[in-house]
Amino acid sequence: MATQTASLPRTTEGKRAQPVGLIALTVFTALMLLAASYMAFIYAPTEATMGAVQRIFYFHVGAAWAGALAFLVTVVAGVLYLIKGTRKWDIVGLSSVEVGLALITITLASGPVWAQFAWGKPWTWDPKLTASAVMWLSYAAYLMLRQGIEDPTRRARFGAVYGIIAFASVIMVFFGVRFITATIHPVVIGQSASTAEGDFGMTARMLHAMLFSFVTFTFVFATLLWHRIRLERLSDRVDAIKARLLTR
Repeated sequence: MATQTASLPRTTEGKRAQPVGLIALTVFTALMLLAASYMAFIYAPTEATMGAVQRIFYFHVGAAWAGALAFLVTVVAGVLYLIKGTRKWDIVGLSSVEVGLALITITLASGPVWAQFAWGKPWTWDPKLTASAVMWLSYAAYLMLRQGIEDPTRRARFGAVYGIIAFASVIMVFFGVRFITATIHPVVIGQSASTAEGDFGMTARMLHAMLFSFVTFTFVFATLLWHRIRLERLSDRVDAIKARLLTR
């Protein structure tokens, strides 16, 4: 007796290989990271006061810059979603928050390594550090609160509005705290407050390494964002296939 098997809907979407541009960008970013490591550990001279531990700043500050850029992209995506209401901008906003949160986590994880040497303790409730922690928690809450909204349209609208409002924490971290004099956190580029501890002067080679790190982490952000957007679109296709199967 012949047996019958249920046939699945045919689709070529899931069989698409990675875009050539994404592959090229991934390889280029990996090479940039290798070059940035060379610039940080070999090209840049050892800082006279803090020694080798100062080299962590090339990655610490670079990741912070890219994280702030990611949250700015979320603001732009949020505005465009509120105007156009298309799913693609919700995907961009969500993906950028996830990538930005990962980059800021690198910043918050690497900072205590330097702080332990410079301040004698890995963490202090300094205005700069406190504002950074609040920023991280704000965007972590974004991801958790989205999960509590079942309706896709309401979830996307909430994400757009929240992403715009949460950017106030980014402004506070990168600009607002510069007006607070009672801080011990140094400013890498620009003049630090008189109460800053662990300040260091940058030579030409140090500046080159720092700027190269900024460019490198910009490519890291762009690469991770493209991968995350692609993953979210694939997830949407899987959900669509499941929905078609359930309605059969």
